[in-house]
Amino acid sequence: MTSARDILKKIRRIELKTRGAVAATFSGQYRSVFKGRGMNFEEVREYQPGDEVRSIDWNVTARLGEIRGDAYVKKFTEERELTVMLIVDVSASGEFGSVNLSKRELAAEVACLLAFSAIRNNDKVGLILFSDHVEHYIPPKKGRAHTMRMIRDIAFFEPKGKGTDPGDALAYLNRVLHRRAVAFLISDFQAPDFSRELGVTARRHDLIAVPIVDPREEELPDVGWLTLEDAETGGQIEINTSDRSTRLRYIEQVTAQSQARMRDFRRRRIDTITLRTHEDYVPVLRAFFRTRERRLMMRA
Repeated sequence: MTSARDILKKIRRIELKTRGAVAATFSGQYRSVFKGRGMNFEEVREYQPGDEVRSIDWNVTARLGEIRGDAYVKKFTEERELTVMLIVDVSASGEFGSVNLSKRELAAEVACLLAFSAIRNNDKVGLILFSDHVEHYIPPKKGRAHTMRMIRDIAFFEPKGKGTDPGDALAYLNRVLHRRAVAFLISDFQAPDFSRELGVTARRHDLIAVPIVDPREEELPDVGWLTLEDAETGGQIEINTSDRSTRLRYIEQVTAQSQARMRDFRRRRIDTITLRTHEDYVPVLRAFFRTRERRLMMRA
């Protein structure tokens, strides 16, 4: 069992690492990419020269225009804050890691970095932890104490389920959160089909998928006979990794699954950030923010 002291040390290490990256790199980019994405209705006022004709409220104009003969427009103000939801996979397959970090450890660090970026920008952050069902939910709030609680739960929560069902987590998000949010879905996506829930969530929220991959899941080493066990089902299989055709078939199958998943994300216009346990995630996240920022500027 992990001691309280070890837990505090790990939380502190994650905080220092991710807060440093936020201060050095991500704060400004986060603001430009996500801030002010929504508009709030404020009031109806008389039309003035230079106003967009498309902003005219014809229902109000029809009622009041008969009396005063004026047109009326809707006035909107930029939304002051965002709600960011971190939807993090804590299934048994996340415990696997062949190099630097396990998939769950990488997911925890990335989720914490995103949480600190949001808090630094005065946004609310919430958390959903899921396995084959929703394990834990923290409603969106602000503040350092709130963020530290999320770090602790992401890193040390002990799930009851072993499987992976992102669909259940997305359906839960849609039930508890009615306003549009920025939602990061962080998972290895070793799961049955969840395309229906994916489509619904992509329409309601700004959904960003973050696949977590370990290099040993993409390619088998040439080390002779191996017994592979599925961490979620307990099923085992023996394969001869020295057989080149076996290794090639494995690569083809894994590649086909990954490509199918990415096609589904693109079809639904869901941005993706693929992270690998043996690579530094900071440059990958930085590249994502820059690409998304350029795309938004082109649309403006």
